[in-house]
Amino acid sequence: MQAGEEEQKMTPAEPEKLTALLRTKQTDLSRLFRNRGEIVIERASDALDEVQLMGERELAVRNLDRDSNALQQIHRALSRIANGTYGVCLRCEEDISPKRMAAVPWAAFCIKCQEKNDRREIEVDETIELLAPAA
Repeated sequence: MQAGEEEQKMTPAEPEKLTALLRTKQTDLSRLFRNRGEIVIERASDALDEVQLMGERELAVRNLDRDSNALQQIHRALSRIANGTYGVCLRCEEDISPKRMAAVPWAAFCIKCQEKNDRREIEVDETIELLAPAA
């Protein structure tokens, strides 16, 4: 902990609020999965139209992949809430700050571990994230 930094813990009401937020986000993402018409392979008579359709389809697939990953993270966060490990970093086992949990309610790592992971300074075993299986 850095100088001037107070240790913050979540209040008992915070996980309930974050659970509601996670469930809302989960519902929104689930609705998006039902609307996959953008990935349908269409043929166009014009080569430029064909290229445009291919680009739109590729974008739709990337968005679907991103939303799928987010949904998995939300499922895991809800599992961590259920098993009492929510708000604890899966790498260093320190409490994740309530500010971070409010900003990214599915966060599995504290900001320090997440930054190290993003910079590839540490290698996070994929099984760590799976410790709390998706619901």
